[in-house]
Amino acid sequence: MTANTRSDVELGLIETAKRVLPAGGFGNFAPEVIIRAGRGGRVWDESGNEYVDFLLGSGPMLVGHAHPEVTAAVQAQLPQGTTFFANNRHGILLAQAIVAAMPCADKVRFVTSGTEADLYAMRAARAFRKRDKILKFEGGYHGMSDYALMSLAPKRPGNSPQPIPDSAGIPRSVQDEMLVAPFNDLDAVAGLIATHHDALAGVIVEPFQRLIPPAPGFLQGLRKLTAERGIPLIFDEVVTGFRFAYGGAQEYYGVTPDLCTLGKVIGGGFPLAAVAGREEIMAHFDRSLVGDDGFLMQIGTLSGNPVAATAGLATLEILKRPGTYQQLFATGRALMEALSEMLMRAGLPAQVIGEPPLFDVVFTDGEIRDYRDTLRGDAGLLRRFNALLRERGIMKGESKYYVSLAHTAEDVRHTCDAWAAAIDVLAAARATAG
Repeated sequence: MTANTRSDVELGLIETAKRVLPAGGFGNFAPEVIIRAGRGGRVWDESGNEYVDFLLGSGPMLVGHAHPEVTAAVQAQLPQGTTFFANNRHGILLAQAIVAAMPCADKVRFVTSGTEADLYAMRAARAFRKRDKILKFEGGYHGMSDYALMSLAPKRPGNSPQPIPDSAGIPRSVQDEMLVAPFNDLDAVAGLIATHHDALAGVIVEPFQRLIPPAPGFLQGLRKLTAERGIPLIFDEVVTGFRFAYGGAQEYYGVTPDLCTLGKVIGGGFPLAAVAGREEIMAHFDRSLVGDDGFLMQIGTLSGNPVAATAGLATLEILKRPGTYQQLFATGRALMEALSEMLMRAGLPAQVIGEPPLFDVVFTDGEIRDYRDTLRGDAGLLRRFNALLRERGIMKGESKYYVSLAHTAEDVRHTCDAWAAAIDVLAAARATAG
C-alpha cells in the first residue's frame, strides 16, 4: 500500500480547489490529499490510494468510519427529517446520556461546533460570576473564537500572563479580558488567581493539553484553587470526552469541573457539540430562572439536530459495551510502545507522549511539561516523518495519532512497517549529515 500516485481526476480537483478555495483547502488537513471514502480504520483518496487513518476526521470517528450501526441509525432518521429548529426525541435522549455519563453534568445545551461550545462555556462563567476575565493556558486549544485564539501557539512565548493573539482580525481589547498561565505550573496559577480572583470569571483548561498529560496533582490543585475562590472551572473535553473514558477526562483523571465542553465523538461524525455543567451555572440559559439581566442568549439553527443526535446516540451505545475502552487502550498502548522502541533503536532524539487513545512523537530528548517545552522539538523532522508516512499509507495530522476501535491488528502491523521504513530514512539522513 503506497500513496505516491495521483490520478488525473484528483489532480484536476486539486487545481479546482486552488482556484476557488483560499490556499486551496478548507483550512484543515493537507490540501494535496482529497479523501473519497472511509470504512473502519482506513480511508481512500480520489486516486484510490489506501491509508490507515489516524486522522479520523480530527477525532470524531472513534468507532471508525461508516460504522454499520451508526450508518443504519442515521439512514433510519433521514426520511423523517434532518432538522427542525425544535426539540426532538434523539437530542433529548442524547442529553440524558451525557448527563448520566459526565460527572459535572446536571444540564446540557447543544451547539454545532467545539468553538461554539467553548465560547458559550466562557460566556456562561461570565454570566454566573458577573466578572469578565478568563484564565487559560499557553498552548491550549479552545476553538477559533477571538478569546480562544489567545496564546494558542505564540511564536515568542514567555510574556505570561499577557496573551498574544494568534490571528489577524482580533480586536486588541480582547487581550485585556484573557490571562495566560503555563500548563502544569500550579504555583504560577496560584499566583495569578491570588492576584486577579476579583476579576476572574472562570478558568478554562484542556485536562489533557493537546498531547501533554497533566502532571500528578495539577488538575486536583487547579480544582482546589478555583473552588476556594468560587471561580468556575471549565474542562474543554471536546477531544477527551468519551475518548479517555465513558465519563471523559474528568472520570479518567478523577477531577470534576463545574462546566465541560463536548464535541467530536458526541456527534458521531456529524456537526454537534455541547456545554454541560452544574445546575446553577446552566440556569443562565433559562430566562425564567435568572431574568433578563442574567440570561445568556444562545440560538443555533442546527443545535441538537436529529441526524447528528442519532449518530451520537448510536456511537455512545457502542462505547458503553464491556471491553470497549480496554480494546482502545490496548491498541494505542501497542502502537506507542512499538514507536518508542523503534526510535530508541535508531538513536533518534525523540519521545512518544500522550495517552494510548491520543499520542504523537516529539523529536527532542528534553522533558515536556508545557507548550514551551514542545517548541524545543524538531518540527521540521516531524514534518518529514509525517510526509514519509503518508507516502507509505499512513494518514495522520501534523501533531497527533487518533486511535479508533476500528483499528485492527493488521492496521497496527502496517503502521509499524511504515514507521520502520520511515525511521530508517530519517536515521540514514542524520548519519549522512553527521
